[in-house]
Amino acid sequence: MRRLALLLPVFVLILSFALPAFAQAKHPFTFDDMMKLKRVGEPVISPDGKWVVFSVVDVDLDANTKTPHVWIVPTAGGQEREIIADQDADRPRWAPDGKSLAFLSTKEYGSQVWVAGFDGSSGKVTGAWQLTAFPTEAGGELWSPDGKSILFTSDVFPECDGTPLAENDCNRKRLREARASKVKAQVFDRLLYRHWNAYTEGKRSHIFVIPVLFDTLPPTKAFPIDQTLPRDLTPGDYDAPVFSLGGQDDYAFSPDGQEICYTSNHDKNEAASTNNDLWIVPVIGGQAKNITAENPASDSTPLYSPDGRYIAYRAQQRPGYESDRFRLMLYDRKTGEKRDLTEENEFDRWVGSFAWTPDSLRILFTAEDMGWQSIYVLDVVRKKFPTGAYGQCELCGSELHRLMFTRGYDDDIVVSKDGNIWFTEMTATAPTTIKHLGPGQVCQASDPTKCGDVQFVLKPQVESINEAVLTQIAMSPLESFWFHGANGDNVEGFLVKPPNFDAGKKYPVKFLIHGGPQGEWGDDWSYRWNPELFAAPTSSGPGYVVIMINFHGSTGYGQKFIDAINGDWGGAPFEDLMKGLDYAEEHYAFIDKSRECALGASYGGYMANWVLGHSDRFKCIVSHDGMFNAESAWGTTEELWFNDWEFKGTPYDNRASYQKWSPHQYAKNFKTPTLVIHSQRDYRLDVSEGFQLFTTLQMEGVPSKMLYFPDEGHWVQKPQNSRLWYKTVNDWVDQWTKK
Repeated sequence: MRRLALLLPVFVLILSFALPAFAQAKHPFTFDDMMKLKRVGEPVISPDGKWVVFSVVDVDLDANTKTPHVWIVPTAGGQEREIIADQDADRPRWAPDGKSLAFLSTKEYGSQVWVAGFDGSSGKVTGAWQLTAFPTEAGGELWSPDGKSILFTSDVFPECDGTPLAENDCNRKRLREARASKVKAQVFDRLLYRHWNAYTEGKRSHIFVIPVLFDTLPPTKAFPIDQTLPRDLTPGDYDAPVFSLGGQDDYAFSPDGQEICYTSNHDKNEAASTNNDLWIVPVIGGQAKNITAENPASDSTPLYSPDGRYIAYRAQQRPGYESDRFRLMLYDRKTGEKRDLTEENEFDRWVGSFAWTPDSLRILFTAEDMGWQSIYVLDVVRKKFPTGAYGQCELCGSELHRLMFTRGYDDDIVVSKDGNIWFTEMTATAPTTIKHLGPGQVCQASDPTKCGDVQFVLKPQVESINEAVLTQIAMSPLESFWFHGANGDNVEGFLVKPPNFDAGKKYPVKFLIHGGPQGEWGDDWSYRWNPELFAAPTSSGPGYVVIMINFHGSTGYGQKFIDAINGDWGGAPFEDLMKGLDYAEEHYAFIDKSRECALGASYGGYMANWVLGHSDRFKCIVSHDGMFNAESAWGTTEELWFNDWEFKGTPYDNRASYQKWSPHQYAKNFKTPTLVIHSQRDYRLDVSEGFQLFTTLQMEGVPSKMLYFPDEGHWVQKPQNSRLWYKTVNDWVDQWTKK
């Protein structure tokens, strides 16, 4: 008993160390883990700089839904919390006085603009009121600088032109007639009759403005209907703004609230044109003015400087080429002069999202660079910038500086009135979170040459909304490697090891091929093609080594590297992929090169099909939404400018190019077991491409299977569809790579 009594404290001491370690044991990443993660939107800073609001999307796997809500966190630090939870609420935007929030909700009449009061002392909303009940729904809301009106977008029938009341009644009538009709046929008389995943049904995107006529919520005073109806600022048979898959808005208010600037394409054949232009129009309505008419390529994402002197925007130079370099341009509203800020600084990367500093002297922007996306700062006034002005400074001595050296993907920059910088960041091991850069000094001088240096220090992330889930998951960091690819060029690849990696074991390989083709793999997060989830063990295996190559055509390595893929789809990129895999096999002893599977989507699906006809090194292939027959793909796609550019003309003008690079021409070489995935609502690459591939595989006696989604587009997005997608893909790879 004495010995037991003496040993008991020792046992308790050992247990006290062992229990926390046991409690914190991590498990491999699973699909269910991924669905538990909250999907954080961009930060929106209150006018007084005390609060950050942002949207958070919750996924309910059982209900097969994704629901956005609005959350808030103090900028000084504190616990984040939900402030609009009783209805779906997305895209929060502060009123200029900070006393209310606009947001989008589908609670009544589809997507509409709502307004909620806000108590700045408690950080709580004080009720919500529906502002719009527009027949064709409303999205993309923005407050006017004076807070007296709100801008929004809606897809309307362009022939419904006239007074606000007449337009409203006309759109409502057209919708009712379409819904009541027993005939669902459509008649087309021009191209771009469908786009991405939906038919246009004769509608156009227009920008509207609606007055905000109340000071309290709910409103205490009724107004005549003609005073409360939205007014169309962009009438006509054009999209304004143009179609976008996300990112920065393609419209903005001037600081004085007197005009808006927006993006619209007025070319006759929009399906073959990338000629988006910037237009300005008075908020009271009137004739729109094209301010970029001299550029036949794309101009987009306008943003006024806070002092109203300039409009910054992104532009390309080569018409018809959607992957030309995105340059940062500056338009002087007084003189009409335009400057290419990135050309002046010899910056050979694509400009992403951007934001002005409050003094209108600098622009912060993001740009991809070799697998990461960093924040840069550009002085638009001084031609020379003090060395070391932004701490860890690159390109010192010029007016362009890399502000952030984070290993990840930064985006969604916003600068508060006191100079604090807020942005989102994600990595391969963590989804989007909100982070903060605080200024050490803010220049107050009217003469920019007298401004002192501004130092920024990265502060802890603003919210930790997914921390509880992520701390329980075992993941491996992204690792980079370089090799000599096509033309002797240096090409970068990435590798992700399985969790709980054992260097003494041999692991099968999932060889991922990115889409675009002008895209890239990098240290970022994806819910659709997640390298960490692909690396995790499945029910029948210890995990996979995931290998990804940024072949010629990938972004983040300069425009020359991007352009190399034009007219050479199966050439240099294929060589890069094979040489990259050769390098990995040679330098990583834990790779089992006898058990490798190639997987790709979009252009990656095309390349998977190309590999199918040009290599027998893989045990299996997964081809998702890939081009199989280059000629039929041209005739069934919507954005014709893409195929025309990449294949150097149409199939009837340059058929040799389409035949040379079409995977279907090499069907007699098909031997590798292939899983085909395609969706009915994919209008970028029509579902017929998947059907043709599957038919060919079956006729050639190649082991094959097809996964068909009748309710998805180019991306598989519904939660339960996504679960089936991952399971089917992983089961297929497990089946053919097992020992």
